[in-house]
Amino acid sequence: MDRFHLTAISIAWLLASGPASVSGCCEQIERPNILFILTDDQGWTTPSCYGNTLVRTPALDRIASEGMRFTDAYVTPQCTPTRASLLTGQHTARNGMWHVIGWYGTPWAPIREPAFRLQLLPQQCRLPHQLKQAGYATGMGGKWHLTNSEHGHYVYLKQKSACLFGFDEVAPAGPGSQNDGDKWVDHLTDCAIDFIERHQSEPWFYYLSHHTLHNRVTAPDALVRRYARQGAPETGLHNATYLAAIEHLDHSVGRLLEKLDELNLSRRTVVVFLSDNGGIDTSFNLPQWDDAPLDGSHPLTTKERQFDNAPLREGKGSVYEGGIRVPCLVRWPGEVPAGVTSEVPIHVVDWLPTLLSIAGQPVPDREAEDGVDLTPVLRGGSIPPRALYWYMPLYDLRWKSTPAAVIREGDFKLIEYFGDWYDARHAYHLGQRTELYNLKQDLSEQHNLAQTKPEVARQLRKKLLDWIASVPAEIPTMNPHHDGRRSLLETKERPSWSLPYVAPSGDQTPRPPSPNHPPG
Repeated sequence: MDRFHLTAISIAWLLASGPASVSGCCEQIERPNILFILTDDQGWTTPSCYGNTLVRTPALDRIASEGMRFTDAYVTPQCTPTRASLLTGQHTARNGMWHVIGWYGTPWAPIREPAFRLQLLPQQCRLPHQLKQAGYATGMGGKWHLTNSEHGHYVYLKQKSACLFGFDEVAPAGPGSQNDGDKWVDHLTDCAIDFIERHQSEPWFYYLSHHTLHNRVTAPDALVRRYARQGAPETGLHNATYLAAIEHLDHSVGRLLEKLDELNLSRRTVVVFLSDNGGIDTSFNLPQWDDAPLDGSHPLTTKERQFDNAPLREGKGSVYEGGIRVPCLVRWPGEVPAGVTSEVPIHVVDWLPTLLSIAGQPVPDREAEDGVDLTPVLRGGSIPPRALYWYMPLYDLRWKSTPAAVIREGDFKLIEYFGDWYDARHAYHLGQRTELYNLKQDLSEQHNLAQTKPEVARQLRKKLLDWIASVPAEIPTMNPHHDGRRSLLETKERPSWSLPYVAPSGDQTPRPPSPNHPPG
């Protein structure tokens, strides 16, 4: 457990978050409700408003037609990191959660993966804490995946720990397993509707975190049979179950929009729709599953394909656009102009300052804040140009991932592989590698410009490495425990020499303002 001290910043936050500040804020603005819908592994191309011709998504299309559709919305490539960045407002380099939990790793690989945080601490969960301080009723339902402890686990946050993380209540688990039936889509939607109905007379925030479209993908049988009759295959790319799951999820969004209409809450509610990472275009077998050499001498083999992310390259887990660019829709009647498409690049860390701004709540401790307030963009304006960053110093060969970091500035995107990498044919290579792409001219990231535009690559690489050092976070280096005979072996057995995570120096994550409920 990290030790946190009440610094001047955290003391200021506690004072600024007190009842006087909240009441003053409430006198000045009418605070809208906030419904934040986060889906799992839903690729950029899955809604019909993003080009899907295989499934109609009228509810998502309605949000787009009545609000704003972002073309360049970014998250991290996997589940835990995006959820942590959303709720903390911090990059993975700062909050320490760049790796899916619980612990697994590739400890004998050429590059040493830095230690990562295995539990989100209650005091890090700043978004619901701050909205609660602003007078909001706060609730969540669905996938948690930020602790493996008495507080909760992959499937859900436990009700007894809800207040520690800033939530008044959490939805109970659904029937059976979240991997069966419709993956609890109807159950979680019912819970969200119940929360909205009970809190309609006060401002509320609900974080609806769906399990779909994550593997194992399931959907109602009748919908699956309909897509099968239309010719969709039983398994593989664009299979009937996957298409049915997209439609069923969209139907659940429609139910929520209809409930807001019924309760006359639509004009007073901000609806945000976002996916936690790109969809599974292709997943790969670990070498050990194929009984293949563990030295990287054999290319990775395909395990499964689900939905084509083209024109984006690759999918979930990848540093390429298919892994980090996702659908994002925002409706806020009277504030967000209807039917607008925004090409402004935005990052998941932006949602904390944006939602707090919408709620009229001052953003605390800017020194620990990585995002920017997007309300000028939502209202049809602009924000100053800036660079976006990703810190992904991990191995996960399911997605061909090796330790890397990314920067996007303007149209250019640079990927820095710290010591090894996989090519487009799934072959493994040793050595540092820099890739540079112009996303405006080459959205599919097919033409590496690092050699033809060396000065652009040099400047962006320096800016990326300087940013990592400024956090400060560890730049991966050669692994003193490298063993070529088992170089790419993944294990869940943590080696004795694996060091525990240490928060960045100067980490000033404040304690939650809950004197009756100290952090566990």
